[in-house]
Amino acid sequence: MSIKISGDKEIENIPSIKSKALRINLNENIYGSFSEIGAGQETVRNFFRAGGASGTIAKTMSAYDKDFSDAIYGVQEDGRYVTESRLKKMLSHEINLIEQRISREKHPNKLFFSFANTVATIDFAKKYKGHGWIGIKYQVEPNGEYNEIVLHIRFRENEATLQQNTLGTLGVNLIYGAFYKYDEPKKLLRYLYDHIDHDKIEIDTINFSGPLFKNVDNRLMSLQLVKNGMTDAVMFGPDGNNILPARILYKKNILTLRGSFRPVTNVNIDMFEKSYEMFLKEKRVDPENTVVIFEITLSNLRAEGEINEVDFMSRARLLCSLGHTVMISNFQEYYKLVDYFSEYTKKRMGLTLGVNNLIDIFDEKYYRHLSGGILEAFGKLFFKDLKVYLYPMLNPKTGEYINSENLKVHPRMKELYKFFKYNGKVVDIEDFNTDNLNIFSRKVLTQIENEDDGWEDMLPAGVSEIIKQKQLFGYKSKSTKS
Repeated sequence: MSIKISGDKEIENIPSIKSKALRINLNENIYGSFSEIGAGQETVRNFFRAGGASGTIAKTMSAYDKDFSDAIYGVQEDGRYVTESRLKKMLSHEINLIEQRISREKHPNKLFFSFANTVATIDFAKKYKGHGWIGIKYQVEPNGEYNEIVLHIRFRENEATLQQNTLGTLGVNLIYGAFYKYDEPKKLLRYLYDHIDHDKIEIDTINFSGPLFKNVDNRLMSLQLVKNGMTDAVMFGPDGNNILPARILYKKNILTLRGSFRPVTNVNIDMFEKSYEMFLKEKRVDPENTVVIFEITLSNLRAEGEINEVDFMSRARLLCSLGHTVMISNFQEYYKLVDYFSEYTKKRMGLTLGVNNLIDIFDEKYYRHLSGGILEAFGKLFFKDLKVYLYPMLNPKTGEYINSENLKVHPRMKELYKFFKYNGKVVDIEDFNTDNLNIFSRKVLTQIENEDDGWEDMLPAGVSEIIKQKQLFGYKSKSTKS
């Protein structure tokens, strides 16, 4: 029996990478292949070193040459090799080979798997740190259906050898988690960073699929990535699956609408539609190369205390039902959001804001942590190719519309505001629906919870039906209440 001393704290015992690999190797039923392209055989190396790998590893390969890789996995239409579609081709191809070559009659208890990665490590100039796709396709019952876990990483280390070692550790964590933590996907996600510092690698996309994960909502997994500090931003599309930000944002014109969307109202949609019309008329905006992002910050999700995942899913379902792409970010300040987008595009960007949001941008308290203060933040915000589309606000006391011409900022910020205003960085949305200025999401939310009349008219078509059907935002039908 182990000795316990007064004052000891309970800590989680994290198995070493060698122990994880050895446990899999010693399982006589787990059997599969490793296909690693772009950073050496770093994952499978851990299994060889752990010992007992002969019963686990069916095959390991690196099809480094592009022509040879094309001959095995097929030619990519876009000519790129570090992509999700390439990874999935690798996983499926290798599983099919195992199924063809290994007799089920001879090995009735085998659990087949295919692990693959396709990555690009840091370049010689060390300007581009690299990225990659990693995945596993596997079964947990003999002859059972296959499940998949696919994720995208961005390297943060400055040496190729360090990146290779980190990739190998991550690969072992993924395989181990797939077999031994699949019943707790949130924990599986956290355990991917076992023996890896968060500043070494970023996971910005992950998708679970297959019968083991039929109850897993990948939007909720996206939220976990940001919540756990694995990345600063994630995106998912109308279908609910996570999307690689680079795939959506690369070299695109981007229009962003930030809000709580609790719930999404006619005001949000009017802001989007009117600003989108104006954005497409800009000279440097290509309508065929434009994306619209509905963004929710982590701080907004925490506004009521701890993050309410049910509440988050309610917002996500409604935005997806309207066909929008959603982004969850850790960027409380707008300049960080614009800086993030600038990693992917140099083209014109747009921000759709309400008056109160713009006034907050000119509040110095948000920039005290910066050595250059508000000027440093504004250098990152407004000196990009950015334009702010301002939606007016109704002054309930005077009945006056507040816009960019008459809004009040702190006296010290007045001249700075004028500079950006008169240089065309801030423009008013003029063709707005005046009826919407009396709609406030908090008021709508209270009406939904209290089963008051009239809230349905404040929401876009079809949204109220979804709220009632799914009983979102605390909605309870009168029959349920009674």
